[in-house]
Amino acid sequence: QVQLVESGGGSVQSGGSLKLSCVASRSIFSFKSVAWFRQAPGRQREFVASMSAGGSTTYAEPVKGRFAISRDVRNTMYLQMNSLRPEDTAVYYCHALITDAVKYWGQGTQVTVSS
Repeated sequence: QVQLVESGGGSVQSGGSLKLSCVASRSIFSFKSVAWFRQAPGRQREFVASMSAGGSTTYAEPVKGRFAISRDVRNTMYLQMNSLRPEDTAVYYCHALITDAVKYWGQGTQVTVSS
């Protein structure tokens, strides 16, 4: 069992920045990959960014060049979000893929961007 706890959400104006954190209950280097997803009201949860165990990153097209996923040497992953837009408003979730069949989600943190 892995617990994931997000923090860092909040309200910002368009063009602002936020940095989300996700603390795992054990070392994230043991995970196959970590990722961030988001879900806006009335929409399906969508992929934002991911990082493999080897450090390779992937980003959704709408956030390329504005968001950056990273991790520390222990159990925390981050999502640095710059140049935020109103359409980035959503609940952001961290995700840990332990194996192809085992995955965990955090509880989510709200990000609201006003114009």
